[in-house]
Amino acid sequence: MTDQQCVEFLQWALPRLRMRWPGFRKVRRQVHKRIDRRMGELGLSEVADYRAYLESNPDEWSVLDAFCRISISRFYRDRGVFDYVGEQLLPGLAQAAIARGEPDVHAWCAGCASGEEAYTLSILWRRCVRPRYPRIDFRLVATDVDRQLLDRAHRAAYSASSLKEVPPGWLEEAFTPQGEDYVLRPEFAAGVELLQQDIRSEMPAGPFRLVLCRNLAFTYFDEELQREILGRIYRRLTADGVLVIGRKESPRASRHGCISREECRRWLNEPRPSV
Repeated sequence: MTDQQCVEFLQWALPRLRMRWPGFRKVRRQVHKRIDRRMGELGLSEVADYRAYLESNPDEWSVLDAFCRISISRFYRDRGVFDYVGEQLLPGLAQAAIARGEPDVHAWCAGCASGEEAYTLSILWRRCVRPRYPRIDFRLVATDVDRQLLDRAHRAAYSASSLKEVPPGWLEEAFTPQGEDYVLRPEFAAGVELLQQDIRSEMPAGPFRLVLCRNLAFTYFDEELQREILGRIYRRLTADGVLVIGRKESPRASRHGCISREECRRWLNEPRPSV
């Protein structure tokens, strides 16, 4: 399958999966390789044959759906975002918890992949927030649809390339070298609950002061599905809760990717473009 054939195939198939082509434009090679491998397994030489196979074998759509999961993740990915989260957002949530007389801050990381983003939050809390607010706990639910990625998150062993963006001191304080990998120290994994969930059909109950849903629903899913997911996230946010998405995923996001619950409501109520 050529690149152009892949583009045409995805433009045909993605709407049936409630996904959108623009989100895959830059990452399509990952999907391309997976489809090529699958066609080889099925003994199919032409992309038209795979289209026909999909049409006559409905169960194959779930296989294709799995091929469209993009799992690009690193610790501290998008430095400006996590600088803000560690220096401003998390301390502010801790102060608010103290003012309300609450014992903890409850957060959710959606699409956590191998745990890099979730553990970034945990390390930020322990290094930047806990020394100032030792009586406030941080509870984090991290979800992903992919069991293999979650198994890697449970092992919490990472290559140097996954850690190339972490701030100075993190490697020494939060990780133990083990062969070619770096293993997260147990105290930094404490308080992080890993769950297998497909955000399209299942979410943790909440309520949450903080939700991270970056470079997932609002990049790859079609507009209608985005609205459905945003609505369910909105109902799980506390009145003063914050949603963090990719900085380019909505004009409503701040330069740090943050959206208040009120801005989520306004986003939900925006008129849909005519087709």
